[in-house]
Amino acid sequence: MSKFKELRVLDVSKYVEKKGQFLYLAWAHAADIILQHDPSATWEYKEPQVFNDTMMVFCTVHAFGKSMTMQLPVLNYKNQAIKNPNAMDVNTAMMRCLAKCIALYGIGLHLFQGEDLVDLDPLELIKSVYASQGIEGARAVYNKMDNEARQKCQSFIEDIREKKDGTEK
Repeated sequence: MSKFKELRVLDVSKYVEKKGQFLYLAWAHAADIILQHDPSATWEYKEPQVFNDTMMVFCTVHAFGKSMTMQLPVLNYKNQAIKNPNAMDVNTAMMRCLAKCIALYGIGLHLFQGEDLVDLDPLELIKSVYASQGIEGARAVYNKMDNEARQKCQSFIEDIREKKDGTEK
């Protein structure tokens, strides 16, 4: 099994936080998990880039023999770019970018699926996650949904459970 396949199915649900309508794996937990799996992992930040009155941060993580880079705008709690961000805003974005970059190795990657599709119908989201990640990924997304979204997905989830249990007729 590849390291990515191993890490993408890790259950990180006990470390997930919700801010507004978005789910996050805190950077400290992401860093802890990757360092448990690759004690020599390191990361670095590139110089932030300014776009008009907003800013983009960059992080590169070196782990498992390869390097991956991620970028992230400095965002507010609604995932909108902050105009003229202060040092705390930039620091928060850097740490968020670290967690997002670590996700490229598989750790909590499912949390970012559909983040640019916030208005996506919950049933379409769960079907998409199921198609790409299977029952474990779908279950993780379903468990993070609010009650209204869960109701929209209930029959699909029940169908998945029946197939898994072998009770499909």
